[in-house]
Amino acid sequence: MIKNTGYRKLGKTASHRKAMLNNMATSIILHEEVKTTLPKAKEVRRVVEGLITLAKAKNERAAKDTLKDAAAMKKLFEVLAARYANRAGGFCRIYRAGVRQGDNAQVAIVKLVE
Repeated sequence: MIKNTGYRKLGKTASHRKAMLNNMATSIILHEEVKTTLPKAKEVRRVVEGLITLAKAKNERAAKDTLKDAAAMKKLFEVLAARYANRAGGFCRIYRAGVRQGDNAQVAIVKLVE
């Protein structure tokens, strides 16, 4: 019986994990891509896709809980919500980018689709 599989803990405390994922989501929204390890990429994709769904529903209050940056909020609600208005989901794509030389960790690039 497998339990406790709702999300990856990533070796961090809950507050550290939440802050890290929120910061990575902000970076993805501002720069439209980020390079990170594969497990972090899979978790941050969940956050970013939820944010874009909130933006499509024009729910600024809920999105502000995750995004603290005003420029990211502006881009999310003005640019990305319009770009993905006719798309039901799958706003992010994860590309595997080999392994990191220092610790052999799998590296991935998370990009917003066009």
